[in-house]
Amino acid sequence: MEDIRIERMAETIACYSSKVGPRDLVCIRGGIVAAPLVRALYEECLRLGAFPYTQVSLPGMDEMFLRNANKEQLSFVSPISKFEVSRVDVLISVLSETNTKRLSEVDPKKQTTTSVARQPIMKEFMKRSAEHERTRGKKGLRWTLTLFPTEAYAQDAEMSLHEYENFVFAACFADKTGAVQRWKGIDKRQSEVIRYLKGRKVVEIGGQDTDLCVGIAGRPWINCSGNHNFPDGEIFTGPEESKVDGKIRYTFPACLSGREVEDVRITFDKGRVVKASAKKNEEFLRKMIAMDRGASRVGEFAFGLNRGIQRFTKNTLFDEKIGGTLHLALGKGYPESGSKNNSALHWDMVCDLRRGGEVWVDGRLFSKNGRLKI
Repeated sequence: MEDIRIERMAETIACYSSKVGPRDLVCIRGGIVAAPLVRALYEECLRLGAFPYTQVSLPGMDEMFLRNANKEQLSFVSPISKFEVSRVDVLISVLSETNTKRLSEVDPKKQTTTSVARQPIMKEFMKRSAEHERTRGKKGLRWTLTLFPTEAYAQDAEMSLHEYENFVFAACFADKTGAVQRWKGIDKRQSEVIRYLKGRKVVEIGGQDTDLCVGIAGRPWINCSGNHNFPDGEIFTGPEESKVDGKIRYTFPACLSGREVEDVRITFDKGRVVKASAKKNEEFLRKMIAMDRGASRVGEFAFGLNRGIQRFTKNTLFDEKIGGTLHLALGKGYPESGSKNNSALHWDMVCDLRRGGEVWVDGRLFSKNGRLKI
């Protein structure tokens, strides 16, 4: 018997997040274990008069590719993929890993090669996404990234599958009716925070082994309230490329491509990483930062504001939204946020400020111990 929460989640994503309408060409991507949500999304899109199609993947295919592909294959980008991202109106991607550690032994150089090769597709994706924002939805690409609860994610979060399902559906407001109104409430509150930050110039962050200054002059803040990531609950900007200075320590592990990099400490000078260390997987950290010129700079600076998400689960989709945290992403920035940084890397690292952290904006206290003071 299908879980009613899956139907509610699909309805919210299609109607609120992606705003699917008649004759929209909609691509729905997901793993085979996410079949219940993929089917529910497909049915909801049909109900809305769209033209949906699905791309359902099998577990382990990316690992198989990275282990066996030669240099030419790693660098090859299908023209079909290029055509697709230039034509679809809506792209809904459902994360549904069955083994989040599957790439932990893959050569990082191979991952870097494929990431660099896909840059043209990412540029087109970002261009069309920015066009959507600029035209207020009249043109461009609408996209939503969500997650279907699996045993693998539950194990990472140190929960039973039942407990993790409850966590995910509650974070999406699918556990009750009226989800859209609740997301609109988050949108309103975050808009108020953005109004406060508009026109500000400098953010100073203090905490455990953290003393960081971030320049934000002239950079717009983006309200993330369930329209792209789902669930959501953050605001972000593209910091001034040469005005990130000081040090930051990430007490949460930084997770990327199946690897956990623990106790990350980074020092910036004029926007560039000049020192990086970690207690676990330090070599991987350094290789990713050296991926290309833009990988050593910050492309995104954000505050997590979702008080309904308070537990670290080793999944960035949820962890970067934890109310009382902030995160910086090394690498690619989003054009709509004013960022000029370009890279094949986009690595969000979450800093917990709920115990002893302070944030000052233009010399005024903005938050203390993860609680806003505005």
